[in-house]
Amino acid sequence: MQQITSKKNDIIKEIKKLDAKKQRKKSNLYVIEGLHLIEEALKYNVNIKQALVTDKYINHRLVKEYYDNSYEITEELAEYISDTKTPQGIFAVAEIEQENKFNNYNGKWVLLDNVQDPGNVGTIVRTADAAGFSGVLLGDNTADVYQGKVQRSMQGSQFHIPIVVADTKYIMNEFKKKNISVWATEVNKNAKPVNELEKPNDILIVMGNEANGLNKEILLLADEQVYIPIFGKAESLNVGVAASVMMYHLVLKS
Repeated sequence: MQQITSKKNDIIKEIKKLDAKKQRKKSNLYVIEGLHLIEEALKYNVNIKQALVTDKYINHRLVKEYYDNSYEITEELAEYISDTKTPQGIFAVAEIEQENKFNNYNGKWVLLDNVQDPGNVGTIVRTADAAGFSGVLLGDNTADVYQGKVQRSMQGSQFHIPIVVADTKYIMNEFKKKNISVWATEVNKNAKPVNELEKPNDILIVMGNEANGLNKEILLLADEQVYIPIFGKAESLNVGVAASVMMYHLVLKS
């Protein structure tokens, strides 16, 4: 197994470029970091192209399975590649297998429009997985699912359920054409408390930007505008929390 000690190594340069969304899209590759996520990726047969490990993980099965494309790196290089303060020292370069063609409208889906915080996007994907949702749709201007912070927030759920990049308005209209309920979450005079509505078997719920919510055009496309009642003194809920409440409300029996 080849050892790499320099930041100027061509392999390291190419991997570092994957920090940028543009390069991830161009190369159709991204970096998975950390023992738990890599083991989940292996379990779900993610197409791995390269492995980079410090001496701590030389005997890990990732290296054994991809020995010809594995490299031993120094702790310093692990810190350079990583976007965490305390890198674990195990990385995989994987092929992007994201579904961009959407044709399964049955079940329960959540659509994120302009949700930009990586932690929120990851939390919503992880909760959708836990709640048994059919999948997550990433609408306009939403954080890239392949960046490191989103990956870590999802904690492996990205390998369990479909995550599809979609145009917000287009996908809402497609659900409506198939007579599937579309709910947009927003606190305004037209919105109804979510607990007063019947729970459809098939549904799309739309969550908006952390600061500004959903714009008027998006709201008008929805069949229902809904909100989560607040019984205390808090003004609002974080979008990750709100999405989690909505999803569990829809799957739990009354």
